[in-house]
Amino acid sequence: MSGGTNHLDPRTRMLLEAPIAPTLLRLALPNVLVMLAQAAVGLIETYFVGKLGTDALAGMALVFPVVMLMQMTSAGAMGGGIASAIARALGARRRDDADALVLHALVIAAVFALVFTVAVLGGGRWLYTRMGGTGGALEAAMVYSNWVFAGAVLVWMFNTLSAVIRGTGNMAVPANVTVLGALLLLPLSPLLIFGWGPLPGLGIAGGAVALLAYYLVGSLVLAAYLWSPKSLLRPSLKHIRYRWALFRDILRVGLVGTVSTVATNLAIGVTTALVGGFGTAAIAGYGTASRLEYLLVPLVFGFGAPLVAMVGTCMGAGQRERALRATWTGAGLAFVMTEAIGLWAAFFPHAWLSLFNSDPAMIEAGSAYLRVVGPLYGFFGLGLALYFASQGAGRLLWPVIGNIARLVVAVTGGWLALRWGGGLTAVFVAQGVALVVYGLINTWAIAGGAWFGRVGWPRSTTSLLRRLPSAGA
Repeated sequence: MSGGTNHLDPRTRMLLEAPIAPTLLRLALPNVLVMLAQAAVGLIETYFVGKLGTDALAGMALVFPVVMLMQMTSAGAMGGGIASAIARALGARRRDDADALVLHALVIAAVFALVFTVAVLGGGRWLYTRMGGTGGALEAAMVYSNWVFAGAVLVWMFNTLSAVIRGTGNMAVPANVTVLGALLLLPLSPLLIFGWGPLPGLGIAGGAVALLAYYLVGSLVLAAYLWSPKSLLRPSLKHIRYRWALFRDILRVGLVGTVSTVATNLAIGVTTALVGGFGTAAIAGYGTASRLEYLLVPLVFGFGAPLVAMVGTCMGAGQRERALRATWTGAGLAFVMTEAIGLWAAFFPHAWLSLFNSDPAMIEAGSAYLRVVGPLYGFFGLGLALYFASQGAGRLLWPVIGNIARLVVAVTGGWLALRWGGGLTAVFVAQGVALVVYGLINTWAIAGGAWFGRVGWPRSTTSLLRRLPSAGA
């Protein structure tokens, strides 16, 4: 790979030298805002679609795990691989490679977007039927799904460009674009769903069209910034030469992360199918309640994105002890935040669920989920933060194992609960246990040295690095 300049940008120097906790918090604040805004995009849609009735809400609940699979793959898994590759290149002072990685990332995004479009447009009805969709709920799901996935490339471009910019340590630009986009969506979504004056309402399709408009405008703004003099990176279409080594640098983290993302969404998708046996209202209740769990993903990503940049930059510069200290700091912050949200949801489930619908059966099913699983959300936040840190380190094997273990526990436990007549609550208990397993496996693996060699008993950062003096070079 090319060497580039030895000049160290002030933002890169900050990631390598500034105090860890204040730096993470300073970088996380705009990123948490951006993730809240991005989560608000989905919640705004759900709120207005909920006004169309329980069938429409259940239809969105059927599609939501698939939409989140695309979101989490593009922003979290492959986006993390992109941000990690750029951060490590900048940390190692390979500026030319960092610039070239931008166009490599956009090619990857285009290919993945095509895969999602073809797969879901072709197999959506089969999938949503297997998840328990029938009648009006299934038809609503198909309308919404076909619109969203026809424009999958817009979602992928937006999240890829955001990841590129975050990889430089710049969290403010993606934050500003996302927040302004959410403000635009607030009037646009109900306008397209319900219509106004001579403009006819599009129903549930209007929510999808508004969402795609948000991603289109956001992508154009991010691209304009990236190709402006204000950007740290200098991507160029002139004399571009694609290199497998740069594709591999992104994909070796992004593809492994995708396995983890698929496991997360498959767990919720299978649970939706299990819950589907209890009727449309139960699907709507679980789908609405589990949106809060999905909301935790972008919130933790608020800490996770700067954690990817800091850990990746430190690992690229050979500062392994600082990378580990940053990891535990970020994981602790994520645990506290997600546990607080989970406890609030467990004590006041009606406050969340009634935002979207007032159907008593929907409220009852959603409340059962939040009372059981909410108090365990801290373990989900812990495991997810350690996953993002592992992206920065380029070491994702154990976080993926942890997520697969979560999937096995959730699916097997839920199936056994139904087989033994345990009802909805027993299905939700299996989901809660699965979150604990996920968090503990990730903690044990990283504390035991998973980034630097064979995993052993958890130990302190200093003794771990002393035991593995030549690891991770």
